[in-house]
Amino acid sequence: MTMESFLRSKEMWLIIQDGIPLLGTHPTEAQEKVVADVTLKDLKVKNCLFQAIDKELDTILDKSTSKKIWQSMQQKFQGSTRVKRAQLQALRREFELLTMKDAETIDQYLGRTLSSVNKMKSNGEVMDSCIVVSKILISLTLKFNFVVCSIEESNDLSKLILDELRGSLLVHEQRMQDSQPDEQVL
Repeated sequence: MTMESFLRSKEMWLIIQDGIPLLGTHPTEAQEKVVADVTLKDLKVKNCLFQAIDKELDTILDKSTSKKIWQSMQQKFQGSTRVKRAQLQALRREFELLTMKDAETIDQYLGRTLSSVNKMKSNGEVMDSCIVVSKILISLTLKFNFVVCSIEESNDLSKLILDELRGSLLVHEQRMQDSQPDEQVL
């Protein structure tokens, strides 16, 4: 996705998408100029793609156009549709089984959760933020039960954004940490 964004910003994505146009049997000078310009852009795109990848990828070195290189890279890194579905299924399972560990901080747990969500999204999953918020609330450790109840009662979870949830959880976590030394003294 990053490479696609880069190429779009350089106005070179159409080269990958459409490829180099073929000339007819009797091309005009204008048509020849267009093909020459597109071929030059294609070389620039190929250069960008070669710079972005490992030199060990022999599978793309024999490709003649940037479009063919891109398709080869997509196949290598993303796999076929069947493989993508299997990867997404594994990521869904990872997300479903995700729970906060006892020694983990809110930031650490949210980092793991959002990493899992981002992997799923990069594999084509469409996930509403309310699903992520709900997942976080139901998978916190027991020491956050009263916090979860408070958040659920005082907020409309369908409208609660992740940053607000994070802020609220961090405040409660900090208060719990501040009160622990007092309890240990007693």
